[in-house]
Amino acid sequence: MAIKDLQARQGNVNLTLDIVEKAAVREFEKFGKKGRVCNAKAQDETGSITITLWNDDVDAVNVGDKIQIENGWVSEWQGELQLGTGKFGKLTIVGKGEAKPVETAPPKQDISEEEIL
Repeated sequence: MAIKDLQARQGNVNLTLDIVEKAAVREFEKFGKKGRVCNAKAQDETGSITITLWNDDVDAVNVGDKIQIENGWVSEWQGELQLGTGKFGKLTIVGKGEAKPVETAPPKQDISEEEIL
């Protein structure tokens, strides 16, 4: 199956995709339970689609990862297709992207009182 073949309200979707973008995480509360959600942009050779990541998947999936969606569900929001695992689907990370080094500021130099005056 490929992204170009997906349609709204389609179930039993099985795809392997590359994560190319990840949006900010949002927190919510529903029925007294707290949760976290964020959108990510995923692509294959035929196109791209928004993936909805819930709770544990929010931290597990990063830009550069290759993921596999099994038994996914396609929905539509404001005319745009979105893919998620729904109640019965599964998301598996099949390849981790290369971790980018964290940029740090250069160490501060100690300044003596004489240099200040």
